[in-house]
Parts: sequence; C-alpha cells; structure tokens
Amino acid sequence: MGILAYRWDDGRVDRRIGVKKHQERPVLITDAARSPGDQLRSREIRYITMMSLRAVCLIIGAILISVRPPLLPVWLIMCAAGMVLLPWMAVIIANDRPARSKAERAAARRGPTGPTSLEQHSAEERERRTIDGEL
Repeated sequence: MGILAYRWDDGRVDRRIGVKKHQERPVLITDAARSPGDQLRSREIRYITMMSLRAVCLIIGAILISVRPPLLPVWLIMCAAGMVLLPWMAVIIANDRPARSKAERAAARRGPTGPTSLEQHSAEERERRTIDGEL
C-alpha cells in the first residue's frame, strides 16, 4: 500500500491511502512441471470430451438413418469412422504425457552434463582409496 496524492485545480492536495492492484494471474516463478493431479485432470477432460464426440457421432448416425439425406452412405461412413477412431485416439491422447517445456528440450539437446563413464583405476589405487573403519 502507498499514499496517493492528488492535486486539485484550486491547489488543494488530497492524500489517500491507495491499494496496489494485483495482476489477474500470478507470475510464474518456477520451471516446475504441473502437478500430477492437474495433469490427470486435464487428461480426464480430454478423454471425456472425445468420448462425448463419439456419442454425438452415434446419435447423428441414428438421426441420419431416419431422415435419409442425400449421400447417406458417405455420412454413415463418416459417423462410423468417428465412432471407431475416437475411442482409440482418446486413449492415446489421455495417456500421453504433457509436452516438454523449452528448458527440457534444450537440456535434452545438450546431452548429459555429468561424466558419461566411470573412471578406470588400477587395483593399487582402489586399495588406497578404499575407506575402512578399522585401521
């Protein structure tokens, strides 16, 4: 909070305690991934949405059969394809992990940062470097 001053045309000064406005969304201060619960929730929503589309394809197919529009076989093939492909796509997408962030992709391109192989030592060096509780 701070003190705001406003000067009127006649020279009066009006001092009031002001409140700073906060941003609508909090500022992200970490590169941490979303929580597993949030990830699961978004995957569940995608799955339910796609399965709802499958149900809509079934209902549209039933309506098309009763209405008998022109090119009925084409419309029924499209609805059947939706009813067959959507469950498969829903499972694949729901089980997929979230996309990697830019930092994760950059780290994968750089490769491992630590030593890639163990150092080789002779038997004498290993004996000297062995820590033993009893001397």
